[in-house]
Amino acid sequence: QVQLLESGGGSVQTGGSLRLSCAASEYTSSSDCMTWFRQAPGKEREAVAGFDVFGRTTYADSVKGRFTISKDNAKNTLYLQMNSLEPEDTAMYYCALRRRCSGHWYWGQGTQVTVSS
Repeated sequence: QVQLLESGGGSVQTGGSLRLSCAASEYTSSSDCMTWFRQAPGKEREAVAGFDVFGRTTYADSVKGRFTISKDNAKNTLYLQMNSLEPEDTAMYYCALRRRCSGHWYWGQGTQVTVSS
């Protein structure tokens, strides 16, 4: 089964930027749903940004205009460019994949993002 490996997390100050990467161990199709989720301590996991089955991007309201999701199909890699980071963005960020946007999700192990004021 496909494995996902996130990288790029770290600690930054408010207003800083980070770029997360998620490398898949297998081929990923443009019709697969790939999504970035995050989970802060004591909070539920939430979808941050993703691609739907038609390849359209979707964003949580809280990150619109600040985060950009992209993917390189040739490298089977998903990215999340995060700009103007805020302390509220502090969380563990997870990459997830669902083949043809159906069935169960495959998850990475997560990468920590910490934003200090």
